[in-house]
Amino acid sequence: MNGLKTWSTIALLLACQPAFASVLDAPLNQFFQQRLAGISDEVSVKVKTPDAQLPSCPLPDFSMPGNGRLWGTVSVLARCGDTKRFIQAEVQAIGNYVVAAQALPRGSVINESQVQLKRGRLDQLPPRAMLDIRQANDAVTLRDIAPNQPIMLSMVRQSWRVKAGQRVQVVA
Repeated sequence: MNGLKTWSTIALLLACQPAFASVLDAPLNQFFQQRLAGISDEVSVKVKTPDAQLPSCPLPDFSMPGNGRLWGTVSVLARCGDTKRFIQAEVQAIGNYVVAAQALPRGSVINESQVQLKRGRLDQLPPRAMLDIRQANDAVTLRDIAPNQPIMLSMVRQSWRVKAGQRVQVVA
């Protein structure tokens, strides 16, 4: 009898789980969908800040620092009139990122046939992952890159525009 009561309590809690979601999950979800438009087409936001510490108005004005991360655990400034609160949220984003289609040795010049787009969770990638396949075109690898490895911007550099010994005209 006691085991049946425990299972019914667990089932009730699982059924009511959406009721425990934060009141700001939906507005923050919409904020991040707009912010990540063109980068990610699937965004999911879960507020980690306790409800007692959330702003009192139903639709606060959200903003983020310009150099902040786009996904993962982020801090969002919520403003209600003159009151400011920082909210911690977990942002999951799904989109395309660039991976090596084959082994790329250090010092090689990459062309678009050597890389491909892969779809997955952007928030689980290391920082500064390459999201645009055009960034890889004519880039030079700074290290060996394995097949299917996500390419970070720190793994490549742009090729030199002027070669050693090349004659150029400088206009001042």
